[in-house]
Amino acid sequence: MDERRTNTREQIRSVALEMFAERGYAGTSLREIAERLGVTKAAVYYHFPTKEDILASLLEDFLAQLDELIAWTAAQPSSMETRCAALERYARLLGGPKTDLARFMQEGQSAIRELAAGLQVRSHFAQFQALLAAPDVSAEGTLRAQVALVTLHLAAFGPLVPAAHCGVEGATVPEDRTEVRAAGLRVAADVLAGAAL
Repeated sequence: MDERRTNTREQIRSVALEMFAERGYAGTSLREIAERLGVTKAAVYYHFPTKEDILASLLEDFLAQLDELIAWTAAQPSSMETRCAALERYARLLGGPKTDLARFMQEGQSAIRELAAGLQVRSHFAQFQALLAAPDVSAEGTLRAQVALVTLHLAAFGPLVPAAHCGVEGATVPEDRTEVRAAGLRVAADVLAGAAL
């Protein structure tokens, strides 16, 4: 019985994430999640009384991994090496099984911004960003940390516009994101270090 309950819970989470990504958080209802799953609305309510409960459940694992990364970064010497290693670990987190969730958080941030789960995400990112900026907590250092994180997000799941569309002959878009993610990590480290691009 417990296994079936856990299975249903995971199916709800999976379908909800898929629908949040397709329709947005605000554009998805518990009834629609139940319909897609082929279960009653009461079955969804049994596991998650509100849509926000589903969102909080989805974010729980990601935030736990981000907590580990924050703790690891804080325990290391405040050096460029540490900050680059933290960026690399974060890039791996974005490229792992949590990619769809990270993409939804990026694209749906306006819809979840004021929800408790959204506030939690912002708090975690503020902590991580502060660690990436340290010891330069000036406006420039803080902005560099923000741009480095945005760069990793774009490399992980941003749109890939072929340079040919911008008038560059012979330009292609990589078939997979491996090359783009590697480039994103290099650019993010350069931005963080203040290197001229």
